[in-house]
Amino acid sequence: MIVTVQQHILHDQKQFPGASGEFSWLLSGITLATKMVQARVRRAGLSDILGDAGDTNVQGEVQQKLDVYANEAMMHCLSARGSIGVLASEENEHPRLTAHCSPEAHYAVIFDPLDGSSNIDVNVSVGTTFSILRRPEGADCDDPEQWLLQPGKKQVAAGYVVYGSSTILVYSVGLGVHGFTLDPSVGAFILSHPNIKMPAKGKYYSVNEAYRDDFPPGYNPFIDRLRKGELGTKYASRYIGSMVADFHRTLLKGGIFLYPPTADHADGKLRLLYEANPIAFLAEQAGGIATSGSRRVLDIQPTSIHQRTPLIVGGTTEMTEFIRHVRHED
Repeated sequence: MIVTVQQHILHDQKQFPGASGEFSWLLSGITLATKMVQARVRRAGLSDILGDAGDTNVQGEVQQKLDVYANEAMMHCLSARGSIGVLASEENEHPRLTAHCSPEAHYAVIFDPLDGSSNIDVNVSVGTTFSILRRPEGADCDDPEQWLLQPGKKQVAAGYVVYGSSTILVYSVGLGVHGFTLDPSVGAFILSHPNIKMPAKGKYYSVNEAYRDDFPPGYNPFIDRLRKGELGTKYASRYIGSMVADFHRTLLKGGIFLYPPTADHADGKLRLLYEANPIAFLAEQAGGIATSGSRRVLDIQPTSIHQRTPLIVGGTTEMTEFIRHVRHED
């Protein structure tokens, strides 16, 4: 039986205490925007959408033309949802209040519209990440950051879309992790990966080893053990440089993805709210573990909307061994 993402969301929504159709309507805004983005990605070499846009974002990164388009698509599609009061994009310095910021606006949506966009010119997979938070009790529209500065364990849903050889949406509302592949012939995301479970042990590790000399204590001895096969398997290195793609492989195949702090980026480079929290939420829902190297990612209390963090995520075997190394329990 064919199950679309809309059907699946409606089924999951029934298990939410007090949920109504507003939640499925919210998520439909995300699926619509990501379909628009994938259509542009598919035509990237045939239209004037490659290259940089001639500007930088709040992170100080050069914006690609597709960054701008993806951000506008997400903002446009989600602003029309009356259940959303606050939108926050990795591309914008400040969160945006929607026109519907009223007592009926129950959610904030946080997203990275196009993760890994610097790879688009060389035809490497890119993605979109999103996180959904419930409006805190008593929060009003005068303080949108109050909606956003919640630890990741408060997420009511999170997910990503990876634009690769196929376009796949992976999401969770805290009831397991499910993947949907876009069927271009009908324009719908179809359930293709039900109840994803991250393997407890894999055979790949993913990290940018060009920065090994700057990794904190414990990281390199751990990586050396993986390479030597001291965990029972001789691990191979697989690093794409697009976080969504690297995590998608780790989610399906197991192993470990590491984005450590370095001397130049002592607090890490990934954004806590836009990237690390949704990935950590999905990892835990699939039976994996996500840490900043010192604590569970989902327990971190954010202090700013563009806060950065290290991220190490993977299966229980690799993560247990990693945590032992960084805690100097050898």
